Parts: sequence; C-alpha cells; structure tokens
Amino acid sequence: MKIRIDIDCSPDEARTFFGLPAVESLHKTMVAEIEERLKAGLAAMTPEDMLKTWMPAGVEGFEQMQKTFWSTMTGGKTEREK
Repeated sequence: MKIRIDIDCSPDEARTFFGLPAVESLHKTMVAEIEERLKAGLAAMTPEDMLKTWMPAGVEGFEQMQKTFWSTMTGGKTEREK
C-alpha cells in the first residue's frame, strides 16, 4: 500500500509550519557584510598580490602542476623514459 501526499507551499509557509525562525533578514545582512569585506580586500590588493594569493607557489608551482598532469596522462612516463 502506498500513500502519497503532495504539499504545495512556499519555503516561508513550510518554515512557519515547522516553527523555524525567519532568517531572510539575517541572510541579507550577512551577504551584504561578505560583499563589503570582499570589495575592501580586493581594493587593497594590487594585481601582483592577487596573483600571489591565487598561485602561492608562483610559476614554479604551475610548472609542477603541468608536469604532474602530463605524467598522469602519459601513464607516469617522463620525457627521459620515452
């Protein structure tokens, strides 16, 4: 025996039904705060600082990542072994 119940309600109605608090105002406040902090952090950084943050090991780290990918795709063989 199967019983199926479809309830058509909005998230607000469901939250109220289960007795959960409304968090819309908190969500809006937090998103605005995060946006402000991100904008302030990006405004204080130079392009060089951003690159260092995104690629901490610099070009050497990128080259190492390329070598790792290449060795994985070629079955672990290096240029010398071929």
